[in-house]
Amino acid sequence: MLIRRRLHPVAVLCGLALLSGCTLPGQESGGSGSTGRVVSPFLNPDGTKPGLAPVTAKDERARARTLIEGLATRKRGPRTGYARDEFGEAWLDKADGVPLARNGCDTRNDLLRRDGRELRFRDGSNCVVVSMTLDDPYTGTVIDWRKQKASEVQIDHVVPLSYAWQMGASRWTDAKRQRLANDPLNLLPVQGRANSSKGDSGPASWLPPAKGVRCAYAVRFAQVAEKYALPVAAPDRKAMLEQCGG
Repeated sequence: MLIRRRLHPVAVLCGLALLSGCTLPGQESGGSGSTGRVVSPFLNPDGTKPGLAPVTAKDERARARTLIEGLATRKRGPRTGYARDEFGEAWLDKADGVPLARNGCDTRNDLLRRDGRELRFRDGSNCVVVSMTLDDPYTGTVIDWRKQKASEVQIDHVVPLSYAWQMGASRWTDAKRQRLANDPLNLLPVQGRANSSKGDSGPASWLPPAKGVRCAYAVRFAQVAEKYALPVAAPDRKAMLEQCGG
């Protein structure tokens, strides 16, 4: 498994064409929208577009603070009774009510197809990804991934399932928990080590190592919490606001 930094193809094109204003994934663009393939969370409300572009424009950061300030807060409850199975079978294609469901491809592979570049599929399949290149939003590195070392790229639940359980999901229906677990809005393919270091932490305890994407991460966390009417811990809301200039 090779993790390396390299020139993105967009940079090569920018140089050849002598264009101004070209940006690479993870770099500030000074405006809303996308940088390369990655998309601002504000232009990706259903999570079906790839990546997590930095939120840098002044008006977008103000919008981010308004979103975050609107979240309800409560103390994080006990983890009692939590198990991954409470959110359904892992990567369930039949979780109704979320994009990409019931398309014949499990959620993990849906997300690899959404965010990966240079995709290769298992022979005879247009679903199972066996290799790809990933621009990891959390570390800012480029990962050349092969299925033989599957854990090198993991699918992060932006709002961790255990966190959601402690903030009220323990009282949800099974169907709603399955939606949260398989909703592409709540899912990002990222470097496995970064995801493992996060665990079930909220933003007060863990933020992506790549500082430029931290406000965008806070926005995505808030979008998921808002969609599912899920409160957040007060220290987490404070940390999210700080990342977006609040």
